[in-house]
Amino acid sequence: MGSLQLKSIRKAFGTHEVLKGIDLEVKDGEFVIFVGPSGCGKSTLLRVIAGLEDATSGSVQIDGAEVINTPPAKRGIAMVFQSYALYPHLTVKDNMGLGLKQMGAPKAEIDAKVAKASSMLSLEQYLARRPAELSGGQRQRVAIGRAIVREPKLFLFDEPLSNLDAALRVNTRLEIARLHRSLKATMIYVTHDQVEAMTLADKIVVLNAGQIEQVGSPMELYNKPANTFVAGFIGSPQMNFIDAGRLGDSAAKTIGIRPEHITLARDAGEWKGKVIHVEHLGADTIVYLETETTGLLTVRLFGEHRFAVDDIVYATPDTSLMHRFGGDDRVLR
Repeated sequence: MGSLQLKSIRKAFGTHEVLKGIDLEVKDGEFVIFVGPSGCGKSTLLRVIAGLEDATSGSVQIDGAEVINTPPAKRGIAMVFQSYALYPHLTVKDNMGLGLKQMGAPKAEIDAKVAKASSMLSLEQYLARRPAELSGGQRQRVAIGRAIVREPKLFLFDEPLSNLDAALRVNTRLEIARLHRSLKATMIYVTHDQVEAMTLADKIVVLNAGQIEQVGSPMELYNKPANTFVAGFIGSPQMNFIDAGRLGDSAAKTIGIRPEHITLARDAGEWKGKVIHVEHLGADTIVYLETETTGLLTVRLFGEHRFAVDDIVYATPDTSLMHRFGGDDRVLR
């Protein structure tokens, strides 16, 4: 239970086509994350899966059954929004059980499922409280609990952590990861935060301008990006892109090298440059330099390093980890 197949999904708002023929298969139990820049269509695609938006054309199949014309409430999905969408006048217990109550479930069944979900999410002590008495992270756990009690075929998350501060995002991310392992449920998750994508997903779908650029595991996308868009979008700081002609490569258009795959020295190396900015982050040091060969170059060094603005340094890339892209911006194998 919980497989999803999308075939040729298109969605247009007037003359503006937001989704341009999406084909995707999600296996039962997978944790799939949609990432991409603002306006790429990821939230619209999630809403089409949920039935909150009508596709202009195409097919949505859940467990092999076509649901493109099925109302949201009958698709076997539960959605968690970034805004929590809790009823302020209801207690945590009543918010979590409301969907089951509206479906006519017996009180004993509702109580049992709410108790189980609240235990999984460490919400037992908050069941009598109302949303205004909870922190943002607790409210989001209530919203997740409300989804759990419905035992859906698919869990859909629309940027659920974007309203939380950094510490709460980490804690709630761990909760969601633990929940996925416990439930073994199919989860589809939208985020603009690649750290969430890299740490949570079994499979990442990179979207751009309404189309899928690449689908793969987090490390597949990191190590083997299909094109310059994916290479630049996955990884932080962003991959360096260098005109291949500057490096004497006539067969490629662009050479890519990640900041963490470059070393710096003060005496000798491949590319001589001047430091223009340094970011001391504690665990990492990010050094920006200008070289005659590459132009602006970003280097990520692990640990603390004492480089300063205007220092003359030498950068050396790990050539075995360089990526070569052709005139169409696709990787050259």
